[in-house]
Amino acid sequence: MTKYSYACRDYPEMEDCPGEVAAATEEEVWKLMELHAVAAHGEDPSQWTVEDRAFLQTLIGSE
Repeated sequence: MTKYSYACRDYPEMEDCPGEVAAATEEEVWKLMELHAVAAHGEDPSQWTVEDRAFLQTLIGSE
């Protein structure tokens, strides 16, 4: 089964953040990424631009 993951430290200027998420689907990873952004960084994912989301997509890995 494919597993998808994201590590916040891979995002520029977030190198010190230990947040990582992993799930069975990309959709789950996106939800977890958004929850992490709110809880850990006080961000509002609804404010992410199309460009932000496109870049974040490049950081989602699969194995």
